[in-house]
Amino acid sequence: MKILFTHSYFLSLDPKQLAHAQPYPPLGTLIAAACARNEGHHVSLHDTMFASGAYDIAAALDNFKPEALVIYDDGFNYLTKMCLSNMREAAMSMQELAKARGCTVIVTSSDAADHYDKYLDRAADFVIIGEAEQSLVGLLDHIAKKRTDCHHIRGLAFKESGEVKLTAPRPVMRDLDSLPLPAWDILDITPYKKMWREHHGYFSINVATTRGCPYKCNWCAKPIYGHAYHMRSAANVVKELQLLKKLFDFDHVWFCDDIFGLKRSWVKEFAGLVGKEGLRFRFKIQSRADLLVQERYVTDLAAAGCHEVWMGAESGSQKILDAMDKGTTVDQIRQARALLNRHGIKACFFLQFGYPGETHEDIEMTIRLLRETKPDDIGISVSYPLPGTVFYDRVKNQLGSKTNWEHSDELALMFRNTYPSVFYKTLHRFVHSVFRRQKAITMMVGGVSLFGRVKAAGAFVKYSLAGIIHNLRLRRSRAHAG
Repeated sequence: MKILFTHSYFLSLDPKQLAHAQPYPPLGTLIAAACARNEGHHVSLHDTMFASGAYDIAAALDNFKPEALVIYDDGFNYLTKMCLSNMREAAMSMQELAKARGCTVIVTSSDAADHYDKYLDRAADFVIIGEAEQSLVGLLDHIAKKRTDCHHIRGLAFKESGEVKLTAPRPVMRDLDSLPLPAWDILDITPYKKMWREHHGYFSINVATTRGCPYKCNWCAKPIYGHAYHMRSAANVVKELQLLKKLFDFDHVWFCDDIFGLKRSWVKEFAGLVGKEGLRFRFKIQSRADLLVQERYVTDLAAAGCHEVWMGAESGSQKILDAMDKGTTVDQIRQARALLNRHGIKACFFLQFGYPGETHEDIEMTIRLLRETKPDDIGISVSYPLPGTVFYDRVKNQLGSKTNWEHSDELALMFRNTYPSVFYKTLHRFVHSVFRRQKAITMMVGGVSLFGRVKAAGAFVKYSLAGIIHNLRLRRSRAHAG
């Protein structure tokens, strides 16, 4: 069969990420394409990352003339897990364009797993729920042989006589080394390299070493892997890195796992293989504070080339961390930041405001943590209820017609909380001004050049004034709410 693969993340529809200019290829899509190709199918890719809109796919459909369109979202990219409404609409528009040309339409994504009925109502023939490669291969074989009964294929949602049918769920894979390496050859890497090098001076590529997360933070949606966690072998990962170095000559890697190297022995082995094969690159990961208090773990990360770690700090209030079922402590966040600093690794915090029950005092604790630990970078969000989570179940009766953000920087609070949505948007700007002012002070004191110190002084004035303005607005908003 001729199969056109695509995904539904459009950089042009996400202003914040477009400004960041850090695009990563659709890794999950490329793995699925490799699986289909191994079964003898003729595959092509329409990459929506740099597309202007859904209709761009029309040319690919007309030129390639596929028998099936597979919209396979990259589950390794946290942006796709946010289930943004404009990406959903783009996916459904592409479905309709393909269906109008006689294609069988297959979709798999976090959003489609939650709302399969909506996708089926908008021209999708099948939605694959859960880990999708094996279900996809079985379904494509079924379609190619023109069979009609697909009830035996696990992990499917489809319509039969106008009624939605669900087949038995598919268990997640354990042997990740059995998967082929991504079909990198069908991707045009040029616009990725161009954007990275023009904006950042280096090129970063994405690699996944694991699938899933065993932790149970109650706001985290896991529609694909649940609480399962499985790892590729260190040797298999190094094999892919060697290929990528040969193909693309990357400078940097984002290991896009939810949790990188949960087993310290794996990290140690990986560091040894990287050194043995003479690979030289820097990389960033996501991890947890309770892992990053282990010195040997951090030492092995540094030896392998890790230069940046993002941890889900979330809050400086232990009360809020406990309410989230985070399983970490504020003290561990402080220890992890200090240990990473000693080993020359940047420590970056994800912060989340607006969790139910959060008070002004809890917010102040988070800002105090920020001031005292001085992370190298921060990412701020507000609590975002997604189906399938304990958090969603707690607030679902408060949700109105709007249940998804349009883009990743919308920061709309979609349930009732201590303060209104406008407060948290102002808080976002205030906390960023606190952080940028703090960074400016560091540069003023330790700047390596007169120009650098003068530039930092300008930033100090700018963010000091911004902080005063945003703080006044916060006080007015708080007074109005209370």
